[in-house]
Amino acid sequence: MPIYSAWLRVSEVVKLKPEDIDTERRLIHIKRAKGRKDRYTILSDAVIEIFKEYWGSYKPEKWLFTGIKPEKHISTRTVQAIFEQACEKAKIGKEVGVHSLRHCFATHLLESGVDLRYIQELLGHKSSKTSEIYTHVSNKDIGR
Repeated sequence: MPIYSAWLRVSEVVKLKPEDIDTERRLIHIKRAKGRKDRYTILSDAVIEIFKEYWGSYKPEKWLFTGIKPEKHISTRTVQAIFEQACEKAKIGKEVGVHSLRHCFATHLLESGVDLRYIQELLGHKSSKTSEIYTHVSNKDIGR
């Protein structure tokens, strides 16, 4: 799932539809995100390849990630459980949640010199104050 590389919230990724993915323009259209706003975020080449393989195998129709019943999307709890299992397999002892992937990627971009305003737009933050948490995290790491 493109949570890390596209900075998606769990609530956003579960509601993705196949038509929200634009592999040509390398974009994901997030509809009615937090604050009922639409936004676009980036789609990496690696995720495009994974999606192509996924579409070939599962042929999603209504939802990109279907739940047990095809007319329903996967639940946020199911995504969290998958993430917890992956952390166990990877022997990650630290307490982390799915949302931490979003924070990690934003912090990595900031540390790579990406402008905070650009990060704010892609994350869908209304206020730059919300995005500024990443400058604090980044500065704390630098101090360490």
